[in-house]
Amino acid sequence: MLKMTDIDLSNKKVLIREDLNVPILNGEIISDARIRAILPTLEIALKANCGILIMSHMGRPTEGEYNLDYSLEPIARHLSKLLDKKVKFISDWHNAFDVACGEIALLENVRFEIGEKKNDKTLSQKMADLCDIFIMDAFACSHRAHASTCGIIDYAKIACAGPLLSKELDSLELSFKEPKKPIVAIVG
Repeated sequence: MLKMTDIDLSNKKVLIREDLNVPILNGEIISDARIRAILPTLEIALKANCGILIMSHMGRPTEGEYNLDYSLEPIARHLSKLLDKKVKFISDWHNAFDVACGEIALLENVRFEIGEKKNDKTLSQKMADLCDIFIMDAFACSHRAHASTCGIIDYAKIACAGPLLSKELDSLELSFKEPKKPIVAIVG
């Protein structure tokens, strides 16, 4: 499995699929644990002087319909505070926008996109066209055959696993290959 840390990311545009499906109440983030978890991934990309695009979902909105309750804009603001760096929010990534090397942008909720859940090939291609390197770092939704988690891999110039995904897979592999007994497994 190709890992983000195996690739020269210097001066590339990277698209990182994260899981930022966090609880928000009245526009305020209740728990930012998932947001804080992606900070090491972003630090690696920032050190490589990448143009960083982050893609995620939130909730289960109706495809093709914008719903403020599921917008990722509060997450962009929160990420800006945590990184002490401006995180652009791109509400419509289908229109021209620029993210230079060293900059970060969070794209609007992928579940607003028609075809996301059906792993639409055209949508997957459009997502792949945004970057030089696609980094899948969202373990919690890696089992879904969606355009932003699966389909994009078919069209990306380079696709690899991010640190969060790699860590989870390494832990699972260790658990199966060298289990310490007694074992208790909780599957959710």
